[in-house]
Amino acid sequence: MRKIGVLGGMGPEATIYFMQQVVDAVQARDDSDHIPMLVDNNTQVPSRIKAILEGGGEDPGPVLVQMAKGLVASGADALVMPCNTAHYYADQVASATDRPFLDMVALTCAEAARIAPGGRIGLLGSPALQQVGVFEAPLAKAGLSPVYVREQGRVLATIRSIKSQGASEFAAHSLSDLCEQMKADGADVICVCCTEFSLLADDIETRLPMVDALQVLVSATVDFARSCGAQEHAATA
Repeated sequence: MRKIGVLGGMGPEATIYFMQQVVDAVQARDDSDHIPMLVDNNTQVPSRIKAILEGGGEDPGPVLVQMAKGLVASGADALVMPCNTAHYYADQVASATDRPFLDMVALTCAEAARIAPGGRIGLLGSPALQQVGVFEAPLAKAGLSPVYVREQGRVLATIRSIKSQGASEFAAHSLSDLCEQMKADGADVICVCCTEFSLLADDIETRLPMVDALQVLVSATVDFARSCGAQEHAATA
């Protein structure tokens, strides 16, 4: 069984939710059946929103690199980062060690392509994703194109609401409404690509197929931890 190093804390509740989903994904008869995880739940990672959207915040990249190195030094066989926006720094994290990095964005785009080949993907995530194009290249590689939320301010307000007040019926309603807007703008699939929104994925109402990036990462994590040899590298992006 391979150990998974988790770059967490972005946010802490989403990190805990990711870990719980990994636990739930395993049919275990004993503790040893579960996936071993080393977790750096670093709530002091500089704000991705401030660094990317506002342009004046501290660069999170060096902190994420140090987290990756620390997890590998502690015995991690692969790294995951359950934060979509932080994948703006994925190349830095991936190149910081010699361990595989399971790229949540690339894996999610591949799953969306499986559901809707050549389709348009409605990205329900941070405004920073659009500003710096986190999903643009992986979507293009998968033969897909993005549809972004028109009301980016509303998205950001919902993220901040979940971070400060937790998941709520109001937040779920807001996200459902935003999904309908993307459907009207031509989306074929909704991609939940903010791990704060993943906390509410089951409560989001949409008439479109939906892919939750966090759940895609959970599946890849479990598959990798149980794999060996060439299969390990096939699990990475």
